Amino acid sequence: MLKLTYTETSFDLERLTQSLEDWVTGRVVLAMRVGHCVCVEKSTAAFLLPVDLPGVDLLRTEAQRDGNQINVCAGDAESIEVSMSGSWLSVGSSAEEGVFVTAMSDRTEFVLCKLWQEAQRSTSFLIP
Repeated sequence: MLKLTYTETSFDLERLTQSLEDWVTGRVVLAMRVGHCVCVEKSTAAFLLPVDLPGVDLLRTEAQRDGNQINVCAGDAESIEVSMSGSWLSVGSSAEEGVFVTAMSDRTEFVLCKLWQEAQRSTSFLIP
């Protein structure tokens, strides 16, 4: 499964071996035990990747195999947009900070995670 953590200033993507259902259940149980509210709803998430990353074509191929779970399309001249369906967990349905989780084929998750990591390394060189 993939977990995207959205904060006030950025987001982080990581690949977990735990099943989506087990992870969500654990989060709900934790929230109940500590007395916090948690909202879980079906949602979509999207982010941009540089169009010139090696492996973008492989991601497009894997996305076609995964059907409606992930979509890769042109963003602008320098980027592609990756959008996914999954579940949004936050303190409320209108919260801007939270966690988005989704599951797709292992290969697609692996390729997407590697591309995102490479994009992060590439951008870190541009920041003075």
